[in-house]
Amino acid sequence: MENKKAEAVMEAILFTMGDSVEIDKLAAVIEKDVKTTKKILSEMKEKYEEEERGLSLIELDGSVQLCTKNDMYEYLIKIAKAPRKLTLTDTLLETLSIVAYKQPVTRLDIERVRGVSCDHAVNRLIEFDLIKEVGRLDAPGRPLLFGTTEQFLRSFGLQSLEELPELNPVQLEEFKHQAEEEVELQLDI
Repeated sequence: MENKKAEAVMEAILFTMGDSVEIDKLAAVIEKDVKTTKKILSEMKEKYEEEERGLSLIELDGSVQLCTKNDMYEYLIKIAKAPRKLTLTDTLLETLSIVAYKQPVTRLDIERVRGVSCDHAVNRLIEFDLIKEVGRLDAPGRPLLFGTTEQFLRSFGLQSLEELPELNPVQLEEFKHQAEEEVELQLDI
């Protein structure tokens, strides 16, 4: 299959799927190797950017997705119902960061770090499609394990978890100390 046709096929697939598609699956469909497929996708991405089109191509941890450019939002809301904005409270952000950095993680692991129950926060993050169940721990009771989703990557502008900022060890110790003090204060009440 020539590259022009391969590009058209991948564009049709990405448009129709509406979600991310693994690059290796696209390579199999267009009968090219992954390296060639990535090159074609890179050229597609450049075209979308150069031609000032309303779409962009984003890469998410070995997958790609055809998306609407951010600067088109104001026009989209004129025709479509305004999408619900995610409001992440400090509790949700704290819980999400624990999952992001320690995944796969159980509710108990999250509660150990936070020092309080996390049921509500975990349920809200699942509802927002920022975390999901990724399996069960091979331990008594087989507790659920949680990890982040592609929507998490999209929401925070990341291509993979490797792009998460590194935690400063000194700051990490300070956070632990603050969390321990908060737990002690709650126990005194």
